[in-house]
Amino acid sequence: MQAELRQRVSLKNPVHFLALGFGSGLAPKAPGTFGTLAALPLVLVLGLFTSLPIYIALCVLFSLAGIWLCGRTAEDMQVHDDSSIVWDEVAGMMITMIAVPLTWQNVVLGFILFRLFDIAKPWPISYLDKHVHGGFGIMVDDVLAGVFSLVCVHLFLASPWF
Repeated sequence: MQAELRQRVSLKNPVHFLALGFGSGLAPKAPGTFGTLAALPLVLVLGLFTSLPIYIALCVLFSLAGIWLCGRTAEDMQVHDDSSIVWDEVAGMMITMIAVPLTWQNVVLGFILFRLFDIAKPWPISYLDKHVHGGFGIMVDDVLAGVFSLVCVHLFLASPWF
């Protein structure tokens, strides 16, 4: 079944290429993790070479564009939210790292926290994941997981124990 769905997309199609996280979503196991990993070079380049307002604007732009990219790719695959659609993970990881100093420790912390929130889906993430559909539904749970992770990373950084 999964192979049949993935035959409905093409990395030559720029919409599919982006929605599939530059192809990382086609990983046979843990595509969400690979999609999050694919976001890291983007996070590092944008975090190092853009100002904070531009980085935040790009997070908003990537999230809004993701609604259309993911929705269109899901329609082409004829499924609501295939695991290979990982642009939501890219946007969520970008959100996680807003205003976070880019040390390897902070990047690892952000990555782990984002994956935990994305996989565990605590309320209200789980509610949104189950009840909101289309491109917005694909994106909203990961955007919120990114916001939760962002808050946690900043709490860790502000903590005297970290």
